[in-house]
Amino acid sequence: MAEILDLGINLKALGIGYGTLVMFLMLFGLLLTGMPLAFVTLLVALIFALGWFGPMAVPLITSRVFSFVSSFIFVSVPMFVLMAAILDRSGIARDLFDAMKLISNRIRGGVAIQTIFVAVILAAMSGIIGGEIVLLGLLALPQMLRLGYDRSLSIGVVCAGGALGTMIPPSIVLIVYGLAANVSIGALFTASFLPGVMLASFYVLYILFRAYFTTGAVPDPDPEIIPLSQKISLLKGLILPLLVVTFVLGSIYGGIASVTEASAIGVGGVLLATIVRGEFTFELLRGAAMQTLATVGMIVWIGIGASAIVGVFNLMGGIDFVSSLIIGISDEPLYVLLFMMLILFVLGMFLDWVGIALLTLPIFVPIIVELGYDPIWFGVLFCMNMQVSFLSPPFGPAAFYLKSVAPPEISLGDIFKALLPFIALQILALAVLIMFPGITGR
Repeated sequence: MAEILDLGINLKALGIGYGTLVMFLMLFGLLLTGMPLAFVTLLVALIFALGWFGPMAVPLITSRVFSFVSSFIFVSVPMFVLMAAILDRSGIARDLFDAMKLISNRIRGGVAIQTIFVAVILAAMSGIIGGEIVLLGLLALPQMLRLGYDRSLSIGVVCAGGALGTMIPPSIVLIVYGLAANVSIGALFTASFLPGVMLASFYVLYILFRAYFTTGAVPDPDPEIIPLSQKISLLKGLILPLLVVTFVLGSIYGGIASVTEASAIGVGGVLLATIVRGEFTFELLRGAAMQTLATVGMIVWIGIGASAIVGVFNLMGGIDFVSSLIIGISDEPLYVLLFMMLILFVLGMFLDWVGIALLTLPIFVPIIVELGYDPIWFGVLFCMNMQVSFLSPPFGPAAFYLKSVAPPEISLGDIFKALLPFIALQILALAVLIMFPGITGR
């Protein structure tokens, strides 16, 4: 067996410097062929394990894989994904959106502001970005376009609002960061809540600015008289979502349940809500389960590949080598931090956030600790940076999610152009967090 695995290549002769260069060139070269990230990382990990250490190094890869998939906290990921999938198929999000008319129909730009508020509540219910953008694209975008809202503003509000699931707990990005950085996920949830609300506030302020200072950006408010009976009916749409949010986040912040246990509470709450509303069917549950399987399968495979290649790279001495290069950028810790933010920003243009997290964090987090920074605070910075990656061209997934449900006359170019002001707001929020770390409570 060892003879079969022996490639006859001595990559160790390259040295760690050239070996690192060859590894990253191989990664990006294979990615350009269209091969999925999970398979690319696994293949490169296998080649370097065999070429650097020989056939006996293969068990090293399997041990890394086992440690990733056997983490108890990882159980929360499929739970939160399942929550989002059930929400996708129920009318809870639609009723929530309709209920927000009660506070938005008298405000200039009210429907756009209503969309941001709904996005925050949906993010606090599931923490899944893709499903949220699709929901808002189906609910809010047609309404804004019909009422005469500026098309670019409408597109930007839907995509940027939908991406808030990255920051607002229980964010899957925060959970994966906690797993990769080996820090408290509860602490991450606590630290990220206020920055997430701050970013949503930036969006609201931008909408209000456009509404009052840009001619034709939004229609004039035309408040309809809503009868009391209809108001009560609309308010009912708020009760169940707010109860789910309260139970999930309240159980975590109150120390009643762990993140994993809270995720199960959330699934139970959403299922109960669909039963109360008379929407539950086995077809709904089956569809949600299949969507969860596909999403979590993707995350697991990327995680397996990234864990394998990081494990091999670490044994090669690569992490120490890259760490010394990054720290050597400057004697000033702030410049090193900004350089890491730049790396994350560039990678976010081309790679999935799961791959970015699992490939970079084993290198970046020890550097952050060595520089004297708080890894929890850095986790919030990381998630804010991933906000940008969801919107930034050429591969911003938010644009593609919206394109799948947008009217055919809206092109990908139109979507990416509309996202530029919101990317600027995200970068502004990131800068504020760097300058004022106390916002996270750390």
